[in-house]
Amino acid sequence: MTWPATERYALEPAPGGLAFVQDLLNTSPAGRPRHADWLDDPATARTWLSEALAQWSTATGRPAPAVDLADRDCEALRDLRWALRRLLSDQGDGAEAVSAQVLAALPTLSVSMQVDEHGTVVAEPSGTGWRKVASLVLIECFQAQQTDQWRRLKVCRNERCDCAFYDRSRNNSGVWHDVRVCGNAANLRAYRARKREQAASGE
Repeated sequence: MTWPATERYALEPAPGGLAFVQDLLNTSPAGRPRHADWLDDPATARTWLSEALAQWSTATGRPAPAVDLADRDCEALRDLRWALRRLLSDQGDGAEAVSAQVLAALPTLSVSMQVDEHGTVVAEPSGTGWRKVASLVLIECFQAQQTDQWRRLKVCRNERCDCAFYDRSRNNSGVWHDVRVCGNAANLRAYRARKREQAASGE
């Protein structure tokens, strides 16, 4: 089994449970040609969530939380996805602070702290429906921040692509999910734009 949304864009998943956050982001209609939005249809959303939670369990070695996703939960998950995407984009643009709009869209949720059979303190998601999914997402975001992995989860700067990828470059300098595909295309567009400006100015 693989991460379903990330696999459809042929991307390498982020390590551990952070890949669940990446997979949520990649339920978006991204790539060329555009893939479907897996959170638009409740049945498709449930299928994605079931597969992604099973993969999360495999990646973390922990039991997958049971989530009963109602039809109305899809809109809330899309809002969460948008806020996470904006959060990553703001950080990638070097913003000093997260915008109030993004902060307002990110929910305040509860988690349950427990000690597992190995004596390790673990955070368990709380709530029901989309709130439980969001709780798990924020737990993984928090843990990734503690291990300095969060800054490596990015959204491709090519707006025509928009895939979420994990930057494995040594200096964390990647901005394209694939420099040969999106980087070259963006550089070509920038070159053509400069040539048009030069032609218009008579240079």
